[in-house]
Amino acid sequence: MQTPRSERRQFIFGALGAAALATGSTRLFAQEWPARPITFICPWPAGGTADQSMRALCTVAARVLGQAIAVENRAGASGMIGAKALASAKADGYTIGQIPISVTRFSQIGTLAADPRKDFTYIARTSGQTFGIAVPASSPYKTLQELVAAAKARPGQVTYAHAGVGGATHVGMEEFAMAAGVQFNHVPYKGGAEALQGVLGGHVDALADSSSWAPHVEAGKLRLLATWGEQRTPRFKDVPTLKELGYNVVVDAPNGIGAPKGMDPAILARLRDAFRQAVASHEFKAVTDRIDAPVMYLDGPDYEKYVNAVYQKETVLIDKLKLRELMKS
Repeated sequence: MQTPRSERRQFIFGALGAAALATGSTRLFAQEWPARPITFICPWPAGGTADQSMRALCTVAARVLGQAIAVENRAGASGMIGAKALASAKADGYTIGQIPISVTRFSQIGTLAADPRKDFTYIARTSGQTFGIAVPASSPYKTLQELVAAAKARPGQVTYAHAGVGGATHVGMEEFAMAAGVQFNHVPYKGGAEALQGVLGGHVDALADSSSWAPHVEAGKLRLLATWGEQRTPRFKDVPTLKELGYNVVVDAPNGIGAPKGMDPAILARLRDAFRQAVASHEFKAVTDRIDAPVMYLDGPDYEKYVNAVYQKETVLIDKLKLRELMKS
């Protein structure tokens, strides 16, 4: 017959043995990982600038890890369909993906049913985007100052095209309008490609977008009035930034690589190392140079801090711009 003391001893030893077994199996799993191809969720359409840069990163990271990384495009809802799929996936290291920084905005507005402060594991911030304001070559507005003057003279009548309400191009342009003390008439499209066609077709006065305008500026079809980064874009070094023109607005919308919350630390360490090498690679630099995307690398922990800081900034901006009301209208 067992005494209470011997039963307690058996329970303790059994619990310790189970814990050791679990720790051992976890360590073994981490050592064997990746034993099969990894799925990478890209929340944008195939062939776009984000897709191109993510595929370049995955090619190098796959080489480092010794396992294929299959890019799966899950576009829609300004990147939030892919972001939600990533947050909802199993945290086993076999599903990773791109995290648009707009998760900090759309999660608060209600478009994304996930919290970027709690529902993602952050691997690396990779690169930003070059945004700008462009007008047709035939436009009467030769400079940004002339566009602002026209908006002041005719409040709400000067139009601009953007890639969707609440997205970086819409919010960035409205932030600029506030700084300039003017009111534009925003015209939302389903994406940057359609917004570009709206301006090229003469339906809208100006375009607020990432570098989709670049080849058309070089071809002489569009005139670039300003870019939105901290520094001038090397390919368009004669074009001033909003900051240079006196507007304290910087929009570069850096994206990064993440995974679902709860990933094994050993697997996370390997992913951080693989994408650190990928961001530093010649393959990635070639793509970012081609699409005017500045490299803005941060390792996982610093990337997470950055996301939390942007979340706080977006809280203020959402109220200032009345974005919740705009999304409903």
